[in-house]
Amino acid sequence: MTTHVETRHAVHPDHAKGMDTADLRRHFLAEGLFATAEVRLVYTHYDRFVVGGAVPNGADITLDKIAETKTATFLERREMGIVNIGDAGSVTAAGRTWEMQNGDVLYLGMGSGAVTFSGMGRFYIASAPAHRELPCRLVTVEDAKEMKTGAVETSNKRTIRQFIHPLVMESCQLVLGYTTLEDGSVWNTMPAHVHDRRMEAYLYHGMAPESRVLHLMGEPQETRHIFVANEQAILSPPWSVHSGAGIGGYTFIWAMAGDNVDYTDMDFVQPGDLR
Repeated sequence: MTTHVETRHAVHPDHAKGMDTADLRRHFLAEGLFATAEVRLVYTHYDRFVVGGAVPNGADITLDKIAETKTATFLERREMGIVNIGDAGSVTAAGRTWEMQNGDVLYLGMGSGAVTFSGMGRFYIASAPAHRELPCRLVTVEDAKEMKTGAVETSNKRTIRQFIHPLVMESCQLVLGYTTLEDGSVWNTMPAHVHDRRMEAYLYHGMAPESRVLHLMGEPQETRHIFVANEQAILSPPWSVHSGAGIGGYTFIWAMAGDNVDYTDMDFVQPGDLR
């Protein structure tokens, strides 16, 4: 097996204003996260957040140590959320094995050691630095906190499921869940918002190969856009709005880290104020 790590440095909003399409995609779009028999990670300088994918394809692949953290194991000073977006699989860490169905989320606390992925799952990884050990926990789809929001009239009727979230379980700074658009709705997270206290990452999935999401980013008065394909992720800096509209149905996994775990900590920007 192979572990591949890419580093992304933080970008100042003044720099982003002058970027062309290729530069925007190079800095903020994470492509090719899911490759057979590989663990692929993007190590960002936004709150030292890491996103990635693991595809065991019936074998065992292990995430243990990477040079970028300079620690004995990847989780020595980190916590991790794992979402299975594929078929049934399992994850082994901290001397335990968890069976995961599609949509389940596993939380691994700091100090959990090496992480082994097995079965036919496609595992999305989100990780942030941690300051104390917390219990590992599998949160199934049934265990998640579910919230219906939006409306057909505004093309944003959607279901939000909260997994690593204060209403469900305790974490250090990682907050994670996912949002699924209802049939006929295209807009996610509208009105858009920023939260300068936390960074965020979106993984778009469940899309047809030819579909795309038009992801909006940038400062509210200096918006930019990136077209995103299935199983691609967006790194959203704290100064950036994050919203999008898709062609056909899709789900996006949102994960955050920063100064607090308050999911409602958002500075909303109304559509009339976007430029």
